[in-house]
Amino acid sequence: MTQTRPKFAWKGVIKRFEGRAVLDGLNLSVAQGRSLVIIGGSGQGKSVAIKTALGLLRPDAGQIELDGHSLVDLSQGQRRQLFSRVGVLFQGAALFDSLTVWENVAFRLINADGVPRKAAKDRAIEALDQVRLGPDVAHRFPSELSGGMQKRAGLARAVVGQPEILFFDEPTTGLDPITAMAINQLISDQVRRLGSTAISITHDLVSAQMIGDEIAMLHEGRIRWRGLARDLGQAEDPVVRRYADAARLGPVDLRSREIV
Repeated sequence: MTQTRPKFAWKGVIKRFEGRAVLDGLNLSVAQGRSLVIIGGSGQGKSVAIKTALGLLRPDAGQIELDGHSLVDLSQGQRRQLFSRVGVLFQGAALFDSLTVWENVAFRLINADGVPRKAAKDRAIEALDQVRLGPDVAHRFPSELSGGMQKRAGLARAVVGQPEILFFDEPTTGLDPITAMAINQLISDQVRRLGSTAISITHDLVSAQMIGDEIAMLHEGRIRWRGLARDLGQAEDPVVRRYADAARLGPVDLRSREIV
């Protein structure tokens, strides 16, 4: 049987801080068109995993691959070209305060892809509509938006280029439950609309099960459990069960380690 090459993969990735392995031989992949959510306690390596994926941190060992192409040793130009196919929703949305909402959404179109401003603005307004923000929002500044609206604008920026792969970094952090539910639904809708591959990190299990086809639990730098999102509650691994039951049982000691 021919094995399908994954869309994105970490292969034996190690990342150390002050001699401690935060990622300790991480092996994880996601297939084309699937949505994978990485969960885990604080200090278990989720943020480091996504930062290595985006090239913000260089692994000490191992490979990170997109469509079978290594991302570790690319030149800046090669990385820019490859990542033109990627969209990212950063934690906190990470909008530029000095730019209007539409300029934020169209930032890559104008500055990296060379799209004329008028065409970029039209595409930005269309993307805002996809996340249920009207054209009146386009000319506002981020400071004039609520947290939920900023997150939706960030999602519009992530999808405006119709990327093949999307990364979501704690997409519901800081949001009230109703707004978080709306963001989860928008993420699911956009991933499905684009047919993109999605990789998310979150501590929010409601979000994980809503936006993910599969869930992988990262614990002490390695994958402790992986399965279908709907099967998380039936996992037999004791660490996974304690994590999944955290809301009901209260604080959980996962022996998390401090990470810079």
